[in-house]
Amino acid sequence: MVRMVASPAMPPAAIVPRSALQAAAPPRICFPFGGGAVGGSHISAVKLIQRLDRSQVHPLIVLHHGSGELGRFLKGEGLDYLTLNDALFFGTSAGLTKPRGAGAVWRTCADQWRLAHFLKSHDVRIVHTNEGAMHVSWALPARLAGAKQVWHHRGSSDARGVRFLAPVVASHIIGVSEFALSAVRPIPGAARKTAVVYSPFDVDAEPIDRQEAHAALTTELGVDPETRLIGFFGNLVERKRPQLFIDMIAQMAGMRPDLPFMGLLFGAALQSGVKEMLEDHARSVGVADRVRLMGFRYGSARLMAGCDVHAVPSIDEPFGRSLIEAMLLGTPVIAAESGGNREAIEQGVTGLLTAPDNPTAMAAAIVDLLESPHRHKAIAARARETARHRYSTERHIAEVSAIYQSLLGHAAQGATGHGQH
Repeated sequence: MVRMVASPAMPPAAIVPRSALQAAAPPRICFPFGGGAVGGSHISAVKLIQRLDRSQVHPLIVLHHGSGELGRFLKGEGLDYLTLNDALFFGTSAGLTKPRGAGAVWRTCADQWRLAHFLKSHDVRIVHTNEGAMHVSWALPARLAGAKQVWHHRGSSDARGVRFLAPVVASHIIGVSEFALSAVRPIPGAARKTAVVYSPFDVDAEPIDRQEAHAALTTELGVDPETRLIGFFGNLVERKRPQLFIDMIAQMAGMRPDLPFMGLLFGAALQSGVKEMLEDHARSVGVADRVRLMGFRYGSARLMAGCDVHAVPSIDEPFGRSLIEAMLLGTPVIAAESGGNREAIEQGVTGLLTAPDNPTAMAAAIVDLLESPHRHKAIAARARETARHRYSTERHIAEVSAIYQSLLGHAAQGATGHGQH
């Protein structure tokens, strides 16, 4: 039997016998996570969990490791969770170190039945997975426990799991963009159980004084208040292209050496040596004085609002949260014309798209925008208006809830599924 440990924020009494759970309403939705590093997918999932109608469904958050960054994030958000001590899972989860070797493989296979017992004993009706490792690790347990699986695909369109496993095992596949589902929909029978549901955002958040936020950043950096700030927001991994961002800064310096500007990288280095490698690269291309690695900071809205431009060199990004967050804050986005970026941005209207892996093209677009205040303002205003309409939390909740109700056998009431098929 899987040993269950309540999070420090949750009293032990929250773990109740199965008989009591069966008698309780409404149906339980289980959200399993590895428990390591926090990314945009976790933030989106948390927004969903926080706003679900408790009279319709009851969310149950489960972490394989409760002492990691995600556990701390959940506690900060006021959410309780259960920890499954010693229950291994297939694949990897960023920020976690897993046992290796043949013994670990056998234990992971055996734990499939332990996870199924956990789901059955808690009378879970739907397992909503949001990470690659969790999709694979909870598919069989869900089937054994008689639960439905919602496979929320937030990764690359060509991921093997969503192409080969999800069409067979998942009850429904949610994609964060058309691009994310572009490889799975042509598979016979798969399209009918897919839906595009854009990630949720706080479209009515209190406005941030951008001038004040910019002044706070330049003061922290110890630079002239007129310095233009180019922001990079994301974990420092290859797909996000942090090294290309530095090359872009070097290109800008070559184009306009008299322009006071700096490139700020906000994000966690998930592998050892990455921070040092990027610092060495900045020195090698001559922009060590124009680049700062700012580290991971939760609550990035004020930092993003303080930047003049949000540069997104990422390639094959399914649908980056930072683009929409910047749009809502009035920070113009310049992104690589790749993946979900093309769905988020209307070229020249709500942002700018440049050739992928081309630091020169991105640098030129940023310089042009910084030197065109009227265009900078117009793009920011149109982007904010569009984002407020398309990416509200209410719309996200309605569409996901409609999927839940359809799987539970109830008619969806008042929900509009713009991407359902």
